[in-house]
Amino acid sequence: MSDQPSLPVTFRPGRTRAVLLTAGVAIFVVISAVALLLEQLGPGERLSFIVTGALIFWVLALLARVKVVADESGVTVVNIASRRRLDWAEILQVNLRPGDPWVFLNLSDGTSLPALGIQPGIAKERAIADARTLRTLVEARAIRDPEQHQG
Repeated sequence: MSDQPSLPVTFRPGRTRAVLLTAGVAIFVVISAVALLLEQLGPGERLSFIVTGALIFWVLALLARVKVVADESGVTVVNIASRRRLDWAEILQVNLRPGDPWVFLNLSDGTSLPALGIQPGIAKERAIADARTLRTLVEARAIRDPEQHQG
């Protein structure tokens, strides 16, 4: 199909990622600057400020790492604290319903996997387009009934 992107393709919430990383850097810099500028703080207190800023940055960086990568052999879903590799045939349906915070993948084992790499937060139109693209890729590559595909 000509409307399918060439693989591999990576879906990620670009604007949300930019906001999170920018905020993380800004928070780290401000907290570290405050720690260094407050003369009444001892070395341990300064260090605790800087470590706190680094932890805040780390959490925001984890939130920003989410993505969905589709390649010839399947899909890799990277969420905040997990990574899962799926074969194309394991994905039965790609869902992004109105009000959903992100895409959900209905899987052949009866479970549903959130795919935070496609989320309509700041860029709703982009998320809808990405969900449609992933749905098209899944439908083109997943073999539902092997009898129908023998020729």
